[in-house]
Amino acid sequence: MTYLIDNFADIMAITREHLVLALVPLLLGLLIAVPVGALIRGNGLARKITTTASSLAYTIPSLALFVIIPPLVGLSAIDPLNVVIALTVYSTALLLIAVPSALDTVPAEVADAADAIGFGRLRRTLTVDLPLALPVFVSSLRVVVVTNIAMVSVGALIGVGGLGKLFTQGYQRDYPDQIIAGIIVTLALALIFDRLVFALGRLATPWVRAGTRGPKTARTAS
Repeated sequence: MTYLIDNFADIMAITREHLVLALVPLLLGLLIAVPVGALIRGNGLARKITTTASSLAYTIPSLALFVIIPPLVGLSAIDPLNVVIALTVYSTALLLIAVPSALDTVPAEVADAADAIGFGRLRRTLTVDLPLALPVFVSSLRVVVVTNIAMVSVGALIGVGGLGKLFTQGYQRDYPDQIIAGIIVTLALALIFDRLVFALGRLATPWVRAGTRGPKTARTAS
């Protein structure tokens, strides 16, 4: 704790770097996975291929990706974009599985009702399917957020990685306090952003909150 307090300003600076490297891939993954996931939901073959490819992509060790990506895209191995691209691959892979699965939870009768009143596929997806699938999707999104925050640290092995620098430097200097500081801040970030995504999901689904309060209110009244 002494190291954390004494070097608070420096740690906050690399914490900001860590968050950028974790959250930018998450946003890119959402931009790719949400529309693609919605498109493949009703196509059995495309969904099977996408799910298989996503599962295989996620099994690739992160360090291997950090080594493979630079020569493929013409980057330096220590370029932060290397980490961003690798984590975008992982984020997209997880979300491409999560989006169709969440959409599957939309009741068929609701989808049929939307079709019956003339909703086109795009309108139904945006205004009916995605909002109703949000509670389930948020659970997967929380996993991706926490995973990204943890995996950024691996980038320190190639010279990029935000808080991962505290691990590598602490190991090289045989200074456990520095390693412990990195663990504390990484865990704190993961917990904060997990709860933040959860809270945003609750705010975006007021009908879920109302349904949760309903039985309690009824019991109180009785």
